[in-house]
This record gives sequence, C-alpha cells and structure tokens, in this order.
Amino acid sequence: MEIRPAATLVLTRDSDHGLEVLLLQRTWDAVFLPGYHVFPGGAVDNGDVSCRDRMTGADDQAISQTMSLDEGGADYMIAAVRECFEEAGILLAMDRDGQLPSPEHPVFDFEWAALNQGEVTMAELLQRHDLTLPLDRLGYLSHWITPPGPPRRFDTRFFVAVAPAGQQARHDGVETIDHRWICPQQALAQHRQGQLLLGLPTIRTLRLLADFNDTRALMTYAHANPPEPYPTRSWPAYKDGRRIEIEPGAPAYDEVRKLDPTRDSTASAAIVPGEPVTLGPGVQRLTAPNPGMMTGPGTNCYLLGTADRFMVIDPGPADDGHIERILELTGGRISHVLVTHTHRDHSPAARVLRERTGARLVGIPAPEGASQDTSFEPDLIPRDGEPFGSDAGPLRAILTPGHASNHVCYLLENQHILFSGDHIMQGSTVVINPPDGDMGAYLRSLGRLLEETIRFIAPGHGFLMGNPHAAIDHLTTHRLAREHKVVKALQLHGPGTLKELTPHIYDDVPPALHGLASRSALAHLLKLAEERIAHCAGEQWQWLGRK
Repeated sequence: MEIRPAATLVLTRDSDHGLEVLLLQRTWDAVFLPGYHVFPGGAVDNGDVSCRDRMTGADDQAISQTMSLDEGGADYMIAAVRECFEEAGILLAMDRDGQLPSPEHPVFDFEWAALNQGEVTMAELLQRHDLTLPLDRLGYLSHWITPPGPPRRFDTRFFVAVAPAGQQARHDGVETIDHRWICPQQALAQHRQGQLLLGLPTIRTLRLLADFNDTRALMTYAHANPPEPYPTRSWPAYKDGRRIEIEPGAPAYDEVRKLDPTRDSTASAAIVPGEPVTLGPGVQRLTAPNPGMMTGPGTNCYLLGTADRFMVIDPGPADDGHIERILELTGGRISHVLVTHTHRDHSPAARVLRERTGARLVGIPAPEGASQDTSFEPDLIPRDGEPFGSDAGPLRAILTPGHASNHVCYLLENQHILFSGDHIMQGSTVVINPPDGDMGAYLRSLGRLLEETIRFIAPGHGFLMGNPHAAIDHLTTHRLAREHKVVKALQLHGPGTLKELTPHIYDDVPPALHGLASRSALAHLLKLAEERIAHCAGEQWQWLGRK
C-alpha cells in the first residue's frame, strides 16, 4: 500500500483559560477516522511545490535539514498551511505590508470556497492577492507514519503555529462537521470520558501541549527542539537460519533494534519455545510450548537475576519440559515466583516450582471462574507500589485490574521494563470478559501506567515492545472508539438485548465472531451502566444520556 506524504497544522491561541488548540470533527462518513476530532491537515499536493516562490522566512534546504530530509521539507509546511485554510478557514499568510490578513480580507470570502471547490489553486490565490507564506512562524513538532492496517496510510509531519488574531475558524460541513477551541487538558479529559474521539497522534500532541501555559513558551520549545527522526530504516535479524530485514512496525522490530544496536544480525526475529533470549542485564525470556489463538507463540516466562538468585515472573503452564527448562536455566536457585494473574496459561507452574525449590509465591489469589488456576496459593499478596529486590534491579508491583480482577504488572525500575502480563499484549487487544473482566477498571489501569517511566514492555505473549506510551494510547483509543459505537447502537437501535445490539456494535467484524465479540460488548455496557448513562431492565439495554 502506498504511504502518502501528509502535513498537519496544530493551531494554538492564548485565552483566559490558558493555551487553547483548534480541533475539527471529521464526518461520520469519512473512510479514515470517521467522527474523530483532528487537527487541520491532509496529503501533500503536487501543486504545493508551485507555492515555493511565495514562501518567506526559510528556504527548502534549511527546512529539509530540520526534518531530516534531503529536500522537499518546505512542501510539507506549505501543505500544512493550505490544508488549514481549506479545512478551518484560517490562513497563515502575510500581505505586502508584512501584516496577517484581517477577517475582512477578500481571501476569506469567495476565494475560500473557490479553493475548496478546485476552481483556484493555492499558488494562484497567493499570487492574485500578493500574499506570502511566513514558514518561519511554523514549528516542527512531530513525525508520524500510519501503522499497517487502516485503509489509508500517511507519512505525516506535524507543525505548530499561533493562529492569526481576529481570523475566525470554520468547518466546511462536508469533510468536517464541527470545530472547537479547547484546552489540551480538557480535550484529554473528554477523551478519557468517551466524549471525544481522538487518534493516537492527536492524543500525544495534546499531551505535549498540555505542558505549556502559553503560545510563546510552546513556540520557543518547538523551534529549539525538532523531534527525533521517525524510524524508517529496516533492521537486520535472523530467522530460520537466514538473514532477513525487519521493517519498522513489524512485531520483532523494537526487540531486534534494542538487542542488536550495531546491526550485526545477532537478534532473532522468531520466538522459539524453550530458547532463552537475553533482553537486558539479568533479564531473560523463556517462552512456554503452548502456542495458540489466545496465546500467540506461547506464554512468556521471565527470569530475573544472576547465577546466585533468580525471580521468575509468570512461570506459565504446568508443562514438565518447560518447568525443567526453568530449573536448568536458574539452577533451581529461585527465591520468588511472581504471577501477573491466574489464568491457566500463566500461573500453574508456580505451585510446582515452589515444591521443587522452596520459592515464595507472589500474586493475588484466583477469583472464581473456569479459566482460573485455583491451585495458585500465594505466600505474599503484593500491595500497589510494593518493592521487590531482584538481582536484575529494583522491581515494583503495580496493581492493574481489568483483564482480570487480580492482575498485577511489575516494573523493573533501573531498566524501565514493564512486565505487563496480559494487561498489554502485542499485536492484539486484550480480552475483557465479565464478570471478572472489567472495562472501566481496565481503562483506569491503562491511564495509571501513563504516569510511569517505561521504555519497554515485556508482554505475556510476543516480542519486547518499544514506544510504551504509544501502545497504551492506542489501546485506550481503540476501546473508547468501540465504546462510542456502543453508545450509537443504544441511541439508534435500543432498547435492545445484548444479542440484538452486538451486530451494530461490531458491524466491522464477521458475524461468525459476534459470539466472542459480545463479551467485550457486555463489558462496555456494564461500564456505561456503572457510569449511570446506560441501564439494563431484564435483558433490555437502553441509553440514559450523559449527565
């Protein structure tokens, strides 16, 4: 699939409430991000290069160097300004006297409509009104590439600028159906409450903007701190005995890049049960031989320590060969076995290891349920924030209920590695299955992890994951987007039973999977009921409205 170059302009202004940002809401019929609130932006157009003779403040060479490009950086900035004018009606330009156009300027009348209808190009508009584009007023903020999966993919540069005083934002009623000026903190709060759909780049940008009190401080930062180049380079690795190249975004990419920084093809791009992988000083991963639809390549067991003492996180199923491999790699010198939760693919081997080594078991007892390992009887129930000293470094427990009511993550603080169990999985969303699974608790637990300093996530299934906060934001956004579909289903098709509502909530999922999907739909409905904005009478779910 072609990845198109694109640009976004984050418009800001000062207000009595602090810094505000402009968001546009996309139409519900849009192919890409329907109903989401976004910053003005779009694809770089072939005609943008023809505007270069109307730009001031910087040349293409300097701009491109800042953006780690050989050339063409100015075209991204021009596209950002053009898209902002097309979508929001705000034009960052200068007249012949060096002034920003006032709201009475003729360019805001028929010219805006003519540009949107393709009757005039941006270059013609600038030439006709003797306007120039002051690109030095834009700061380069970030670089995003749409991951594989969506129907369209973009290589997008984000820029930030202060909105010209007096100009009024608008939406075109076709591609965008609403607009608002809002404080970043307020937008993020409404997103967490499910009231505002935001994509990952928008969330991360708003979180950055929330650190600034005014536009002057923000622009000073943006001009002085261009972002690190986005990883676009493939990385060598080996798989099945041969050398291969791993592309950015592939499951193994973050791991092989960390384990082989000198690009010597020494890291494996495959997870092989029984073969230990050293992830950091005193940290090994050993994958159990239980691959499957729900377990991926198998359950990851983590061994923390040196030759003298080990801690084991999530020993996995009670498979004889797997247990013997754990004992072989640790020499049986295991002081503690920690479990993230008691699903049957994560904890049953703990009891056997205690019998064989005398290790103390750490975790929360199993709740009721057929999928639970009732053989797990902990010697110690961890408190939130409780420290554990391992020979790999200080370890801290973080209670993260949601996927399971007794779920705990463990953070290796000196290496900033989070052992996430099934709270965060690679390549898929997490199953939230009531009554033990709780959607509201899950989202709160995700939000809690954003407060931690994490560099890598070591999941219960799959490879080491980089960009942890991006992974957390992605999961949060996915869940809230689905919740919005639950709300729409209640409003348009309720009252209705869970079975009746599920096809509308999961109209993007094959009907054969609706039985499984209904469990997540129920988790969302229960969350809405907890918030008293939905109600179930008998088997009929209905929408009560937001208070």
